[in-house]
Amino acid sequence: MNPDQTDKEPVQKKKRSRVRKLLLIAGVAIVLCAVLCALILFAADRRVEHYAAGRVYSDVEDVPAREYGLVPGTSRLVHGKHLNTYFSTRIRAALELYRAGKIRKIIVSGDNGRTDYNETGDMARELITQGVAPEDVLSDYAGFRTLDSVVRARNLFGASEITVITQRFHCERAIYLAARHGIDAVGFEADEVAPRSVRIRLTVREAFARVLAVLDAEVLKTKPHFEY
Repeated sequence: MNPDQTDKEPVQKKKRSRVRKLLLIAGVAIVLCAVLCALILFAADRRVEHYAAGRVYSDVEDVPAREYGLVPGTSRLVHGKHLNTYFSTRIRAALELYRAGKIRKIIVSGDNGRTDYNETGDMARELITQGVAPEDVLSDYAGFRTLDSVVRARNLFGASEITVITQRFHCERAIYLAARHGIDAVGFEADEVAPRSVRIRLTVREAFARVLAVLDAEVLKTKPHFEY
């Protein structure tokens, strides 16, 4: 046997052993990170659901009467041409409450950060077209996030009690954020009409949104982009 080859074998064995150890450590670290991530997602979800328990309604008759309803913004059109069902179902739900006398004023809060994009204006126009008195539609053009919409409803309009009108998953997060900011909120569930593939994507997105909501409310103490 070549003496040089004999000398190299222990060195190669040590390298292979070192690589195996590094791979094992990396594998363990990945598993631990995945477990930690899952625990954080679960804890945030439980936290939000705890605050929202028993406060989201699907029947108009069961909703307690409040002065203010809050409709969080979403785009009117998808890809600039198709009507967004989340927009239309939220508007429909707000109209149901308004016509039933469950709310007297409707706060429409959305993103108007660009001149060519105006969630708030679109919602206000649709509500008025459907028969809501213009003086009963209150517009917040800086509802960039759910946190902003909820807190600014109180700061701008004095709404210390609100009915949040959106899909159930969104209602729960909004109620949690409201409670953490001293606002008494309930929710009215707008219809969930998105295709299954979209709902799955939104479920994943919502899981991370709840983590961010808990961080914002309890750790970072995040404030709206514009408080007033």
